Amino acid sequence: MNYIKKIFDLVQTEVLFENMHFFSYLFVCFFIPFVLGHPQWLVGSLVNCALILGALNLKFEKVLPVIMMPSIGVLSAGLLFGTYTMYLLYLIPFIWVGNGILVFFMKYYNLHKNRNYFLSLTLSSTFKTIFLFFSVFILVKLAILPTPFLVSFGMFQLYTAMIGGSLAFGVQKLIKSF
Repeated sequence: MNYIKKIFDLVQTEVLFENMHFFSYLFVCFFIPFVLGHPQWLVGSLVNCALILGALNLKFEKVLPVIMMPSIGVLSAGLLFGTYTMYLLYLIPFIWVGNGILVFFMKYYNLHKNRNYFLSLTLSSTFKTIFLFFSVFILVKLAILPTPFLVSFGMFQLYTAMIGGSLAFGVQKLIKSF
């Protein structure tokens, strides 16, 4: 009977920690745009940090809301793109897919294929950047979005994903030490 209780306690503890991670990442992804607003490189880096931590610490079904939360937070805050925020409505599905690319490739390469963390981060960040840049490029060419979006959704995405991923590496080491 003690073994059953120990197993139950262990499962409950794991569920508690997973839920704590889940709500922490949701909180960060949604409220960073409200709290910081600018500069965009800092907001993007912190959000990417939370996305990558979600990839490393959450199950598939719990990481999906974390993937969607940053763009909802930015749209709700209406701060990052100023007068261009209304155009963000067109980009939300692409941002969700881009964040999904970052999260799922990070999860795949680092956790499932046991690849080096920074190789996994570089590949995941690059795939996200390529997807977002070409999506925005097409929307600009179709005259749906203004040209300044190319800057925010080009190399800037790679920089913030790499910075966020590097920060996540340190945070993950800290998490695993407990």
